[in-house]
Amino acid sequence: MTYACLVIDDEELARELIVTHLAQLPDFEVVATCASALEARKVLQQHTIDLLFLDIEMPLMKGTEFFKNLLHQPKVIFTTAYRDYALDGFELNAVDYLLKPITFERLFKATEKFLSQQPEVPPTTALPGEVVRKDHIFIRKDRKQVKLLLDSILYVESRKDYITIHCVDEKHTVKYSISAFQKLLDDRFLRIHRSYIVNVNQITAYTKQDVEISRQELPIGEQYRESVRQHFQG
Repeated sequence: MTYACLVIDDEELARELIVTHLAQLPDFEVVATCASALEARKVLQQHTIDLLFLDIEMPLMKGTEFFKNLLHQPKVIFTTAYRDYALDGFELNAVDYLLKPITFERLFKATEKFLSQQPEVPPTTALPGEVVRKDHIFIRKDRKQVKLLLDSILYVESRKDYITIHCVDEKHTVKYSISAFQKLLDDRFLRIHRSYIVNVNQITAYTKQDVEISRQELPIGEQYRESVRQHFQG
């Protein structure tokens, strides 16, 4: 299950840091980021949000006051640069309270606490052997969460701290590690090289050294050859 998150902070760098951390956790999807409570109010009217990352000290209205006045309150993790606000956060039954600058380890601990509070997921209704698949994911690009249909992906290419997602009609270059992005994908996708993940349904030909997708030949890395061979030969 993927949990929809909303990040609210008047500091852009603080928002981006949380989004970067959450990108490493496949159970969490950032639906939007907001610089104020007023912006967040509109998002909450349009989307079902499971978890708020909410800064306490913001202009016009503090995060705690904003949260108190919500008719339907998602779970909340408060963030702030000031230790003195911790009590305010816990009085509102917050999942956790994160002190800036927020490290990945500390955010990970907070999300684990959130997951521990969730009810058990009922057994899947899929038939034995049937794989339940999602049809899309969201990726952060140009300060927005962009919907990406998984079947449209041809292959993913790593370029240092960025990846380029090559799709049928377009491509997206975003800041992800290829390993973190791989966790968002299902068994339609196969890692063939430290720099490439391919959609196996888009492969038109292959050899021991490479696979061909949309007339593009992609190399098979030596450490991935056995897993690629097993995929094609069973």
